Amino acid sequence: MGSSRLRVFDPHLERKDPAAAALADRELPLPTFDVPYFKYIDEEDEDEEWSSRSQSSTEEDSVDSLLSDRYVVVSGTPEKILEHLLNDLHLEEVQDKETETLLDDFLLTYTVFMTTDDLCQALLRHYSAKKYQGKEENSDVPCRKRKVLHLVSQWIALYKDWLHEDEHSKMFLKTIYRNVLDDVYEYPILEKELKEFQKILGMHRRHTVDEYSPQRKNKALFHQFSLKENWLQHRGTVTESEEIFCHVYITEHSYVSVKATVSSTAQEILRVVAEKIQHAEDDLALVAVTFSGEKHELQPNNLAISKSLDASGRIYVYRKDLADTLNPFAENEESQQRSIRILGMNTWDLALELMNFDWSLFSSIHEQELIYFTFSRQGSGEHTANLSLLLQRCNEVQLWVATEILLCSPLGKRVQLVKKFIKIAAHCKAQRNLNSFFAIVMGLNTASVSRLSQTWEKIPGKFKKLFSELESLTDPSLNHKAYRDAFKKMKPPKIPFMPLLLKDVTFIHEGNKTFLDNLVNFEKLHMIADTVRTLRHCRTNQFGDICPKEHPELKSYVHHLYVIDSQQALFELSHRIEPRV
Repeated sequence: MGSSRLRVFDPHLERKDPAAAALADRELPLPTFDVPYFKYIDEEDEDEEWSSRSQSSTEEDSVDSLLSDRYVVVSGTPEKILEHLLNDLHLEEVQDKETETLLDDFLLTYTVFMTTDDLCQALLRHYSAKKYQGKEENSDVPCRKRKVLHLVSQWIALYKDWLHEDEHSKMFLKTIYRNVLDDVYEYPILEKELKEFQKILGMHRRHTVDEYSPQRKNKALFHQFSLKENWLQHRGTVTESEEIFCHVYITEHSYVSVKATVSSTAQEILRVVAEKIQHAEDDLALVAVTFSGEKHELQPNNLAISKSLDASGRIYVYRKDLADTLNPFAENEESQQRSIRILGMNTWDLALELMNFDWSLFSSIHEQELIYFTFSRQGSGEHTANLSLLLQRCNEVQLWVATEILLCSPLGKRVQLVKKFIKIAAHCKAQRNLNSFFAIVMGLNTASVSRLSQTWEKIPGKFKKLFSELESLTDPSLNHKAYRDAFKKMKPPKIPFMPLLLKDVTFIHEGNKTFLDNLVNFEKLHMIADTVRTLRHCRTNQFGDICPKEHPELKSYVHHLYVIDSQQALFELSHRIEPRV
C-alpha cells in the first residue's frame, strides 16, 4: 500500500435500526482501527479494492448488507484527504450530513497536520489543475473550481479575523481572487461564486460578465481588492481595542483585576483602582517592578499594559507620601469594610453581571483556540488569548469568593456572606453560566474557607441542603456524569465549565496517536472537532430572555474583582479569624 491511500469506514455500522439490532447478539467487534471493516481507497486499482469486499466471508457479507455507499475518512495523507473532500462536495445549497461534517472537521483541525501555506498551495493546485487522475476532464473543470471556491468560502466564514492575520492566507486569497477574475469570462458559471467571494471579503462593487473579458483585464478591479488596505487597518483597530486582565497589586499577595484595553494609560487604570480601594486618586501612583527588582513609576500618559507590563513583573499601587513603600495597604479594617459591600447587592443582579462578563469572554473564543491550546502548535499564546482570559477569570472568581469571606472578621457578617455566595451560585446555574457556578462552588470549598467550622455551623439547614445539591453537580465521579447530564438538558445559550471541556479535548489527544503509519489519524481529529463544536452549540442563541438592569456600581464591582492570589496568605487570614482550637 502506498502513502497515497485513504482509510475509510462506513458510519452506518452504528445506526440503530432493527437489522443492526439483530446483529448485536453476534457480539461484533466495535469499529476500531484494527477491525476488517475499514476499506482502503488507493490512488491506483481503486476498483479492485472496492470489489474485494464481495469476496469476504459469509459473516462479513451479512454485515456489508447494512452498509451504504457513504464513507467517512479514518486516515490518509493530507493531500488525499483534501482530494477526497473536494470529490465529495456538492454544489447544492445544503450538503449531506457526512460531507458537511468532514468539511468542518478538516477546516477545524487542518493546522494539526499541515501548515496554512501547504493548504493554500494545495487549493491553488486543485483550482488550476488541467487534469484529474491523469484524465482530461474539461467538462468538470468549472465544477472543480466551484468546489474549491466553496471550500475557501467556508474556510473564511469559519476563521474570520484569524485569516486576516496570516500572511500566507492573505496572499492566497489575493491570488485566487485574481484567478477567478481571469476565469469568469471563459466560465460564466463562476460569476455566482465570484459575487459570493466578493461579499465574504467585503467587496461591494457589482460586476457583469463583460467586465471580466480579456480586453478588460482586472488591473483596476484588483486594485479595489486590497488586503493590505482593508485587513491590516482592521487588524490594527482590533489590536488597540483588545482587552486583557491587568493585575494591579495592592499588597504582596492581593490585587485588583482590571479589565482594560492594551492601549489603556496608567491614569485610566489608576482611576479604576482608586475607586476600588476607595482612596483619592491624586494621592496614588502606579509603579512597575521588574523581575530583577527595578522600580519604574508610570506617568499618567504611559501605556501601562502594552509597554511597561511586558517588561516588568508586576504593577503596584502606592501612596505618594510613602514612595519608598510598595505595600502600604495592609489587610486591615478598611479592607474588611470593602468586602462587606457585597451584602447590600442583589444576588440575582450580581449573578447576571457575572454572566454578562463571562459571556463577553466566552463568545469571543474562536473554536481554533481549543485546537491550539491542546496541540500547542507554534507554542504561542497569541492563538489562545480569549480562551486564556476565560480560564483566568474562572480562577479569579474562585479566589474572589475566598478573599471576600476571609477578609470579613465579624462572624455574623461572614455567615451572611457565605449564604450570599450560595445563592449567587444557584442563580448562576439557573442562568446557565456553569463557568462561574463551578468557580463559586470551588471557592466555597477552598480549604481555607471550608475549615471555618464556626461559620458553617451557623449556616441554616436549607442553605446547607441547597449547597449540597449544588456541590453534587461538581462531583467528578463517573467522569463528571452529574454535570454532563445536567448541562446536556440545558438549552443554549449556555456557558460550559471550560476547564472540563479542555480536559475532554486533551484526553482525546493524549489517548490517540495523531499519525498512524505516516497517515493522519483523521478519526482522532474528528473526535476532537466534535468536542470543539460544543462551543458552537452553546452559542446558538443569545441571552435574550434575561434582560439585566443597569447597575453601574455593580458592573464596576464585577469587572474589577479584588482577590488575594496566595494560598498561604488566605490560610493566614483563615486562622486569624478562626484560630485552630
